[in-house]
Amino acid sequence: MKLLVPVKRVVDYNVKVRVKSDQTGVELTGVKMSMNPFDEIAVEEAVRLKEKGIAAEIVAISIGPAACGETIRTALAMGADRGILVETEASPEPLAVAKMLRAIAEREQPGLVIMGKQAIDDDMNATGQMLAALLGWPQGTFASKVEIAGDTATVTREVDGGLETVALTLPAVVTADLRLNEPRYASLPNIMKARKKPIETIKPADLGVDPAPRLTVLKVTEPPKRQAGRKVGSVAELVDKLRNEAKVI
Repeated sequence: MKLLVPVKRVVDYNVKVRVKSDQTGVELTGVKMSMNPFDEIAVEEAVRLKEKGIAAEIVAISIGPAACGETIRTALAMGADRGILVETEASPEPLAVAKMLRAIAEREQPGLVIMGKQAIDDDMNATGQMLAALLGWPQGTFASKVEIAGDTATVTREVDGGLETVALTLPAVVTADLRLNEPRYASLPNIMKARKKPIETIKPADLGVDPAPRLTVLKVTEPPKRQAGRKVGSVAELVDKLRNEAKVI
C-alpha cells in the first residue's frame, strides 16, 4: 500500500510570532521555519505503518515556495521514500490545497492519505475534510490511534465527549491528532540518505488548479495583553469581584 503524507512549512512552534509593523501579516524574515508539528505526527505514523509491513511506499508532499523542499527533506530523513513539491509563491487556502492533493492522489492512487489535523499558522482544520469530500473517500479526523487490517482502517477519534472509534474502508483520509504518537528525531545517517532521495517538482497549473487566494486579509493585529491576576482574601471577596467587576455571575 502507498501512503501520501502532506507536510506544511510553518513558523517553528518555539518562535514567538510577531506581526509586521504595517499589520499586513506575520513577520517571516529571518524567522526559523520547520514542519508543522501535526504533520510530523502524520509522517511518524506513516513510517510506523511501513515498519509493520502494512505500507510499501511513503510519498511526502508539500505546497509552497522552493524552501518547502527542506520540509520534504525532513520527512525523507524520518523515513519517507520520495517527495513531491508543488512549487508556488502564492499562499493557497485549504480548498486550493485540497484540490491539488486530490489531483496528486488520483495520479498516485494511494491506499491512505494521512496528514496533520491542522496547521499551527492558520489553524484552519479544513484541508483533510475537504480532500476526503473531493475524493469521495471516508475520513477519520482527530485520530489518536490507527489500526489497519486488510482494506479496513480502524480509527480512534478524539471528540468533545471522549473517544469515538470508526471503521473506514480504504482508500481513506486520516488526520492526525496530538496523541497519535511521539515523532522520532531523524538520525544523521538518515539525514544524509535523504539528500539522495528524489523530489519531483511540479506547478499548480500541472494539476489544473489555480492557487490564488480567494480571501483578502485586511489587517493582522496582536491579541490584547492580559491583565495580571490578583489574589483575594476570602471567598466573599472573590464572589464580589466576579459579580461586580468581571460580571460573570
